[in-house]
Amino acid sequence: MRGYGGYDGTWNVLFTTMAGNCSSNTFPFSVYGNRVASAGGGRVSGGIGRNGVVAVSVSVGLSHASGTGRLSGNGGAGRWSGIITGDRCSGVWRATRG
Repeated sequence: MRGYGGYDGTWNVLFTTMAGNCSSNTFPFSVYGNRVASAGGGRVSGGIGRNGVVAVSVSVGLSHASGTGRLSGNGGAGRWSGIITGDRCSGVWRATRG
């Protein structure tokens, strides 16, 4: 299934920490149809619905996080939480396509 929601492409996602002692990072994600995958390092799994609602899990080494939110047009935003380098952290994410 390809691009039923028009979200196909590479998305750069900035994870900003709001709680905990974790640094902010940007990761590239790939969206194809209803699947979300890594476009760079780490393991990414997740999906996106027709309305742009997205749920993703990310794992890099011993760090792991999950997030939910929504994509719309060429942008998106949501919340995330996880354990990054042994610290429990949470925050917000913002995505841009291209």
